[in-house]
Amino acid sequence: MTAHSHHPAAGPMPHDHSHCVADALTRADALCAERGARLTTLRRRVLELVWSSHRPRGAYAILEDLSQQDGKATAPLTVYRALEFLVEQGLVHRIESLNAYVGCAAPGPTHSGQFLVCEGCGDAAEVDDPQVRAAIETAAAARGFRVQRPTVEVRGVCKACQEKHP
Repeated sequence: MTAHSHHPAAGPMPHDHSHCVADALTRADALCAERGARLTTLRRRVLELVWSSHRPRGAYAILEDLSQQDGKATAPLTVYRALEFLVEQGLVHRIESLNAYVGCAAPGPTHSGQFLVCEGCGDAAEVDDPQVRAAIETAAAARGFRVQRPTVEVRGVCKACQEKHP
């Protein structure tokens, strides 16, 4: 299993979140250019707001931030369309149980979403465990089920929150 090491829950190393945001935007620019997909100004701003923390962000929180930045109202449908584009491009994942979005730590290759969601601080850490993926595929195939979007969400308490409240 690999946890994406830039995430604060991945280890005790100091964490400068501005690098996460900058890296995500750089990767998004490159991937969209490579695919011929249009990363418009609005889509890029929505991606930046999703990456503004490791906590999953709801569409209405993003909408509120956009409206505050612009000083004018942004239509909810506009934000949902931008999020849909970002999900389709593999740049963000939707945390189904929270109806919220989190930046993809490894955009590019298609992969299943496996997340550890902290009940204490709300952070979500993306992991990629080939054994989990294989177990889902095997169980689905045995039942003649075609998996379209395998998302695994595990709720618990991260290491930092455990240390704060032993």
